[in-house]
Amino acid sequence: MLSLKKSLAVLKKTNALLEGHFILSSGLHSSKYIQCAKLLSYPYQASSFCNSLAKKIKKRFKKIDLILAPAVGGIVIGFEIGRLLKKETIFAERVNGKFNLRRGFTIKKDSKILIVEDVITTGRSSLECVKLIKSNKAKLVGFATLIDRSTRKNLKIKNKIIVSQIKINVPVYKKNRIPTYLKKIPVTTPGSRFLK
Repeated sequence: MLSLKKSLAVLKKTNALLEGHFILSSGLHSSKYIQCAKLLSYPYQASSFCNSLAKKIKKRFKKIDLILAPAVGGIVIGFEIGRLLKKETIFAERVNGKFNLRRGFTIKKDSKILIVEDVITTGRSSLECVKLIKSNKAKLVGFATLIDRSTRKNLKIKNKIIVSQIKINVPVYKKNRIPTYLKKIPVTTPGSRFLK
């Protein structure tokens, strides 16, 4: 499996770890942003991440029927993890701001679902996918992500397992709690939730 040191080296080499002032898709502010799209633009580098994550998933989850990924960030990772685990993989996409299944994708009743993301900060996108699982009377087995940057304070996912390739602790701030040094840096909004 890929070590923490090697994982960080890959993120820096592919410019997937950015510094500045960012509004994350959760609405929180941060001085660092993980842009997984940059990592995924180098398939050879990304494959080492996904292979390592797939091994961790196999160890932790004994039975998975389907992988569900939130669009857009989770699509490529979901596909690759599905390929490695030989599992059907679908994705949810936003329609009028809410995740839905489209393109003929379905979730079978009582099937065991693993949600796969690129990055988890608060888990909000993943929890939106949980609603789809419940509405289809299926069962959530847990969550997997390339990068877990959540903290106990900001994570909305409770009492469920999150398997990650790398855990990165990056401070995040609410709008009314932004440090002075960060306020001086122009804001960038890279997350897909706020794109118009």
